[in-house]
Amino acid sequence: MRKLLFFVAFLAAAGLVAQGEAPQNWWDLDRTDDTFPGVSAKKAHEYLAGKSAQTVVVAVIDSGVDADHEDLKDIMWVNPGEIAGNGIDDDNNGYVDDIHGWNFIGGADGQNINYENLEVVRLYNKYKAKYNNRNRDGLSKAEKEEFDAYKEYEKTIQETQESLGPQAAQFSSIKEAFDAIVKRMGKKPADITAEAVAKMENKDQMTGMVQRIIANAAANGASFKEVYGQIEDAVDYFDGQLKYNYNPDFDARSIVGDNPSNLDDRYYGNNNVEGPDAQHGTHVAGIIAAMRDNGIGVDGVGGPHVRIMSVRTVPNGDERDKDVANAIRYAVDNGASVINMSFGKGQSPYKDAVDAAVRYAEKNDVLLVHAAGNDGKKLTLTNNYPNDTYVKKGLFKPKASKTWITVGASSASYDASFPASFSNYNSKYVDVFAPGVRIYSTVPGDEYENLQGTSMAAPMVAGIAALLRSYFPDLTAKQVREIILESALPVSLQVTKPGSEETVSFAELSATSGIANAYTAVKMAETVKGKKRKAADRDASLMMY
Repeated sequence: MRKLLFFVAFLAAAGLVAQGEAPQNWWDLDRTDDTFPGVSAKKAHEYLAGKSAQTVVVAVIDSGVDADHEDLKDIMWVNPGEIAGNGIDDDNNGYVDDIHGWNFIGGADGQNINYENLEVVRLYNKYKAKYNNRNRDGLSKAEKEEFDAYKEYEKTIQETQESLGPQAAQFSSIKEAFDAIVKRMGKKPADITAEAVAKMENKDQMTGMVQRIIANAAANGASFKEVYGQIEDAVDYFDGQLKYNYNPDFDARSIVGDNPSNLDDRYYGNNNVEGPDAQHGTHVAGIIAAMRDNGIGVDGVGGPHVRIMSVRTVPNGDERDKDVANAIRYAVDNGASVINMSFGKGQSPYKDAVDAAVRYAEKNDVLLVHAAGNDGKKLTLTNNYPNDTYVKKGLFKPKASKTWITVGASSASYDASFPASFSNYNSKYVDVFAPGVRIYSTVPGDEYENLQGTSMAAPMVAGIAALLRSYFPDLTAKQVREIILESALPVSLQVTKPGSEETVSFAELSATSGIANAYTAVKMAETVKGKKRKAADRDASLMMY
């Protein structure tokens, strides 16, 4: 999920994705009261003012979270059973000094994975070890299927590597042009305005290109700093793709020091919940729970009673099924009642392990919120993982998790461009939409940025879920899911189908044909009798697993 995010942001900044003018907090607002189709969190919190609430823990399974961020430090989960920095597993949960969460992609020596292979490369390496220099003739039926997959993966890797070179060169050229402007101005990117760039004497073709990009960006509300940052990310992205993501000779797992195919191994990693690149996870955490009404930054959807648990699992590359399964279990075992999962990939070789963890979460009354993906395609059960439908012996069963929500992304424009052009969709497998275009939230170093993707839409819904579980603690995870979906505001628009120019009814894009709304969810929750199990019953069920 992370690897696609900045492309969308760059295209938007360059004026190639329609944005419209909207305030930074548009996603917090109400369409009726404020004209912007946000999640009405501001309205919900005003309605709930003065009412009692309980603390709720939301686990952010992601790239890491900056726990010292000015707008997050006061809402980070603190493990009550652990003494910070003493090197002892005080609460005997198997994880030493897990104060704010855990890092499943780090080593015991303190090193951390940043870049990783994509799953297609890992599968290629697995089959290469078995079928390299072998002929398809004479193989069994099962082996022929693996051999064919091996050759398909090989083709994908080779073709992708060939296409990455020109794209990398293009963005490097663009960055050189921007660097020349920065040098010519003699200022930091943050201090350069669109007006100043427009007034520059057009000395060459590259300067003209920068002026056109910045003019389009300014028309869509993006700054020079934002565009420059996205171009830097693009250069890093292509470098990472070539050197790490699509490089079969690269192996980062030695940093962790485990056997990634040993699915019974749960106790590995370290307690560094930020890691080397926490931009994505920190942004997600801010959407969920950044302190409201503190005069700085942004106001998180969930409100002041939410605590963020960081479970670092997602590298710059594809997350591993083993880590995802363990991250879910860690979150459940340590008190999270909502889990946000803004990640995804195209293959899942150990889906059964993830399924078991999802069942574990459902059994223990935990809601899982997952981003639909940024490919602008129709979501299926075989093109994006993890998903809520269980698999057994290679076949999908009709049974799906009852405490899982899949979220698509919407924009600030209540018209044909309402669904984000990048959002995945499906009237059966995408449950609801939420704001995911040009979302302003926290990033490391006490900074704030606009990012976008279904990665930003999922935490909107996770924040609503946390709000409900905080103010209506008797509601079960299943009830919270039902309320969020049933209270979604219906969208009766003809829209441009993501990834195409085709016009369709918004009803064709999600199961609810709606956008999640905190205010209507709160109003509905007031009418629902909670069915929450007693704590003793939950503890007993935990012991069964």
